[in-house]
Amino acid sequence: MGFSATPFITIGLLILSNVFMTFAWYGHLKFESKPLYLVILVSWGIALFEYCAQVPANRIGYGYFNAAQLKTIQEIITLSVFVVFSVFYLGEAIHWKQIIGFGFIALGAFFIFTK
Repeated sequence: MGFSATPFITIGLLILSNVFMTFAWYGHLKFESKPLYLVILVSWGIALFEYCAQVPANRIGYGYFNAAQLKTIQEIITLSVFVVFSVFYLGEAIHWKQIIGFGFIALGAFFIFTK
């Protein structure tokens, strides 16, 4: 059993895709004065880059990971990126209840990866 770059490439692409998607979904919240049609168009443009990372991540990772594991990795990354985004970009504080909730999600991830 040798070294495989597959998990690193997969997770790296998933992180990249989540950064793009988080900005596509929530970045416009700082621009409330902009027309809705404009933020939708900009969000679609950003989401294109998300798909350019997400689709290859799943294709590369599938086989090394099963579909449930890929989805679990995706969700953990999504929450992690979102926490950083909401604190540093939106300036929102994270509450202890959110941390506990994310902890329960991480516990669920543990069960997905346990044989």
